[in-house]
Amino acid sequence: MSSRVAVLSDVHGNITALEAVRKAVNREKPDAVLIAGDLVLNGHDPAGSVAILREMERAGAIIVQGNTDIAVADFDYTAAFPWMADGVSDAIRAAAEWAHDALDDEGLAWLRRLPAERRLMVGDTMLLVTHASPGSQTAGFDRDLDAGVTLERLSRTDARVICCGHTHIPEVRDFGWKQIVNAGSAGNTFDGDPTASWALITLDEETVTAEIQRTEFDTMAAATAISARGLPGDVYRAATVRTGKLVR
Repeated sequence: MSSRVAVLSDVHGNITALEAVRKAVNREKPDAVLIAGDLVLNGHDPAGSVAILREMERAGAIIVQGNTDIAVADFDYTAAFPWMADGVSDAIRAAAEWAHDALDDEGLAWLRRLPAERRLMVGDTMLLVTHASPGSQTAGFDRDLDAGVTLERLSRTDARVICCGHTHIPEVRDFGWKQIVNAGSAGNTFDGDPTASWALITLDEETVTAEIQRTEFDTMAAATAISARGLPGDVYRAATVRTGKLVR
């Protein structure tokens, strides 16, 4: 008997995309839904996004915390962006503070108590959902990562399937003994396709297959709502949502 698992990540407060993805996921009627963090920063409606995500959680979705969720909840920028040795930009700070203020105390408490990773057993197959890679919310599976580093990060877990995001570039990599299922972004992808990305995994006894799904949403409405805030960097955030390419 086969089972199906939906994976999404990196909503980034884009409620317009999230609503579209939730409808697409519901149409597939998966046996489980995994959500891999980075839930509120940069988008036009962090509070509305949290409300939807909590509804999904109550319906059984498993949700973990991403690095930018740390920035929004507690302003711990060093933990959230350790690669920025000279400190984060004013644009990142402004966006984090805006999202923080948009959330109520209950929403912030929910962000804080999300786990860094969770595991799901489907039959004899273990799936790990984490934001970036096993044991890390910030060290992801970038495409240009050295092969030895990739294998080292893969070996940090016994899970056969690692479900993640962080890079905003959706892809499935099958190493035989393990698979990386990077759902990309359900808020703003960086691969040049301005649609929301997510993944659908099918498990059939010992066979595991995964496919990237693309869902259209009103990119112009989302981009316009972001631009209307007038925060530093919003023109670039809006362009990224509109084009599906990282603009900065």
